[in-house]
Amino acid sequence: MLTDQKIRQAIHVMRQKFPEANTTLKADTTFHFLLATILSAQATDKSVNLTTPALFQRFPGPRDLAAVEPADVEPYIKRLGLYRNKAKYLVNCSRAIVKDFNGTVPHTRKELMSLPGVGRKVADVVLAECFKIPAFAVDTHVSRVARRLNMVDQKATLLQIEHRLMAAVPEDKWLDAHHSMIYWGRHQCTARNPKCAHCPLLAMCKYGQDNVM
Repeated sequence: MLTDQKIRQAIHVMRQKFPEANTTLKADTTFHFLLATILSAQATDKSVNLTTPALFQRFPGPRDLAAVEPADVEPYIKRLGLYRNKAKYLVNCSRAIVKDFNGTVPHTRKELMSLPGVGRKVADVVLAECFKIPAFAVDTHVSRVARRLNMVDQKATLLQIEHRLMAAVPEDKWLDAHHSMIYWGRHQCTARNPKCAHCPLLAMCKYGQDNVM
């Protein structure tokens, strides 16, 4: 597996190739960013951004969304996969924010993960993006890149990947590293047909070397 130094070097190369790497979800409030992050599960950020303007306009705050039923939310998010389940998550999450946190999105991982529809990845994204609290969210792109580049064991769990990357990367670089790995996974080390033959990290990537042989 890659050493800490090699992991940092690899992420530096990713940042050089994609210096603009940042969150692509669009939201005007922390509450709306939380909703967008929940909706992004098994959906592209682009599709979420096309869906959310009408949703955000109709439901500006947690109390507005807590007052309706999931069936009232479904038409706004119907273009997204799993929209029925996501509608339930959005409504129940809003109700929990109103009931347990006086209508304010909480800012600890434990409290965020107490909300319906919020797992560790969503909580970490909200902590880092909205509250500037260091966290290293691991999504499908980050986990794929980490495994292919041999940063972690191939059978590593998402939590093990998170801990490995947090140990290798300085805390103040976690968010940048997270975005860099996501862009790398989206545009370079894609799930299908990765661009191995033209990858600047090919020398440290057994997956890529095997792929171009």
